[in-house]
Amino acid sequence: QVQLVESGGGLVQTGGSLRLSCAASGRTFSSYAVGWFRQAPGKEREFVAAISWRGGSTSYADSVKGRFTISRDNAKTTVYLQMNSLKPEDTAIYYCATGRRPEDWGSRAIPDYDYWGQGTQVTVSS
Repeated sequence: QVQLVESGGGLVQTGGSLRLSCAASGRTFSSYAVGWFRQAPGKEREFVAAISWRGGSTSYADSVKGRFTISRDNAKTTVYLQMNSLKPEDTAIYYCATGRRPEDWGSRAIPDYDYWGQGTQVTVSS
């Protein structure tokens, strides 16, 4: 069993920054990839970023590449998502999730993740 708790969301103006945190407990956190996903009202949940179990490999959605940075601190069992140059279209609930398979590289596919947090709201005003 894994518990994931996201934090750091809020209201920010266009061009602003936020740093989301995903704190994990339960399973051996350092053995699993972690992904960030988001869901805007009326839209399907979509991939944002992922990081491999050791942190050596990252991937990003094209819409956030160059603006968002994913990182992890296995000693603190926490994954971060630094979001810069935020745009109104980044408004969504952001979720973190852990990969199903240990020692994985970090998939973009939702079915490859099994445990999910409750989400944190990010609102970017224009």
